[in-house]
Amino acid sequence: MPSTSFKTLVTSVKSCTLCANELEFGARPILQVHPKARILLASQAPGSIAHKSGVPFNDPSGVRLREWMDIDSKTFYDESLVAILPMAFCYPGKGSSGDLPPKPICAATWRNQLMATLPNVCLTLVIGQYAQEWHLPFKKKTLTDTVRHWAEYDETLLPLPHPSPRNNIWLKRNGWFERDVLPVLRDRVANAIA
Repeated sequence: MPSTSFKTLVTSVKSCTLCANELEFGARPILQVHPKARILLASQAPGSIAHKSGVPFNDPSGVRLREWMDIDSKTFYDESLVAILPMAFCYPGKGSSGDLPPKPICAATWRNQLMATLPNVCLTLVIGQYAQEWHLPFKKKTLTDTVRHWAEYDETLLPLPHPSPRNNIWLKRNGWFERDVLPVLRDRVANAIA
C-alpha cells in the first residue's frame, strides 16, 4: 500500500498549475506511478489525445510502444508494473514541426521527488531527446547515435526513439533499430515484469 506521503505527492502533482498560463489548452497533469513499478517509461510529454482522455499513451504512439515492448494494454496500464513519467505532465501544444517541447519547470519541480518513490524500477525506457538528456549519464550528439549506441548504457537504461507515427521515416531509414534493439527491449521488459 502506498504511503500517505506518496499519495500526497501524487495529488500535488496531479493538481499542479505552475505553467497553466503558458499552455494553450491549460494544465492537465498526466502520469502513472506506483512505488512497486518495475519499469519506468521516461518520455517527453502527453500528446493532444492523452490530454483529452487523461490516459498516457492512449494513441497510435502507445499502440506502437506496446508492440515494441510486446505487452498488452492491461500490463502496460498496471501502475504496479509500469510507471509513466513524462518530462512534463501536461500537453505543451502544437509547434511548427510537431508538439512543443516539454516545459522544463515540470521536471525541475517534480521529477526528483517522484523518482525517489520508485525504488523497484529495474528498467528505464528513455524515450526521446528530452528524457535522454535528463536520464542518461552521457548521450551522443544526435538521438539516432544515442539509440544506435544503446549497448554502451547500463542494462537498466535503454534509449528509444519516440514511437510516434511521425517517426515512420526514421524507422525505415534505421532498420537496425527493429532488428537489433527491439529483441533486447522485449527481453528486458519480460525480465523486469517476470
